[in-house]
Amino acid sequence: MSAPFPPIRRVPARESGPLKPEDAGRAIALVREALPLFRAGEPILHPDHVDVPVMYLDFAIDRVHYDPRTGTPAPKGAPPHCRPSLEGAKERVEAILKEARVVDAAEFREPEDCWVVPVAWETFIILHVRVSADGKELVPDYPLTEEVRRYGR
Repeated sequence: MSAPFPPIRRVPARESGPLKPEDAGRAIALVREALPLFRAGEPILHPDHVDVPVMYLDFAIDRVHYDPRTGTPAPKGAPPHCRPSLEGAKERVEAILKEARVVDAAEFREPEDCWVVPVAWETFIILHVRVSADGKELVPDYPLTEEVRRYGR
């Protein structure tokens, strides 16, 4: 029986030993379990694009690049450069999260000591969800979490 909410890693911890496929599989399963609990936060307006933080409990997990021209997310790494508008962004990303799916693969980021599990919407990867090296805890985007908290988003 699992806990009511997948756990969050509170402080970075250095893991040792070889990377194992079963740990990556555990990370993927954890993201699948957590995805229905992700919520859209208040949009962040940039001079040429809009980001919508994806929240889990009180922590930001990642940001979705939102394209107000199409009402859809842009793929990771390519925020749309357009006239930004917040209108409907949060609601639309909330709906998009319900359609999103976890990609059955993970990459490892050694400097952060964590797995990164991609989440896709249609054919775009829209989120990178970080999970501890043992595959047991979500790792928040701490700088984004602070930004969300600082500006009351």
